[in-house]
Amino acid sequence: MSSPDIPAILEHSKELDRLRKEQEDVLVEINKMHKRLQAAPEVVEKPGDSSLSKLKALYTHAKELSENEVTISNSLMGQLDTLLPSGPSGQQRRRIEGSDQKRRKMKTDSDISRISPNARSQLEAWASLKGEQVAARVTPDESEKDEWFVVKVIHFDKETKLFEVLDEEPGDDDEGGGQRKYKLPMSSIIPFPKRNDPATAQDFPPGRQVLAVYPGTTALYKATVVNNNRKRKTDEYLLEFDDDEEDGSLPQRGVPFHKVVPLPEGHRQ
Repeated sequence: MSSPDIPAILEHSKELDRLRKEQEDVLVEINKMHKRLQAAPEVVEKPGDSSLSKLKALYTHAKELSENEVTISNSLMGQLDTLLPSGPSGQQRRRIEGSDQKRRKMKTDSDISRISPNARSQLEAWASLKGEQVAARVTPDESEKDEWFVVKVIHFDKETKLFEVLDEEPGDDDEGGGQRKYKLPMSSIIPFPKRNDPATAQDFPPGRQVLAVYPGTTALYKATVVNNNRKRKTDEYLLEFDDDEEDGSLPQRGVPFHKVVPLPEGHRQ
């Protein structure tokens, strides 16, 4: 049996403790940001607001800390293995390997359990969109113009955070002809309010710019709310679409509440 490097083992143990404390601090900040966004979701629509960028940075930091913890844990287990008797029998080796696999599974479960409840519920909410119609930006980030269409969610991958969606009614100028599939990040997806649950709809005031499905199409365009005199939450919004000029003026068009979503920050049209 080789002589174990006790100081190195103790140093790795201290590093693990430091990483876990730092992760707890980051998760506290993430929870604070979640509560702030839940209390005032409209803040992300304000010019210059960096709430979403800060939240992304916090998640990136949490991921890095978790990966560092895995690396240190693996090194520590390798050092501790030097304390075990060498040359185990085949049956003993299988038991040890099985225990190592169990430790890795427990580690993965532990990582998942450390994700904040809000983050887990958000992932579940995204996954629950399977089979639903959503608004999707299908143009690449480097495109000069954002194009949003109504698509159907086929699958959401919780690991890659990618949506697989289906454009069921592509336009006549679509070169491929027929339905098209896309894999898109969460930033390119906006869920619609539920048709049978008006409480999921935002109450946009007059003058607010939104994205809305243009009547008779499956495309979304930038529009301005003309009035919000809905007697019932199931009523339509009265909108004026950009570049929809007729006879020198913009016609006012009614659009159901479940086909209107907030205008994304930095929308290009």
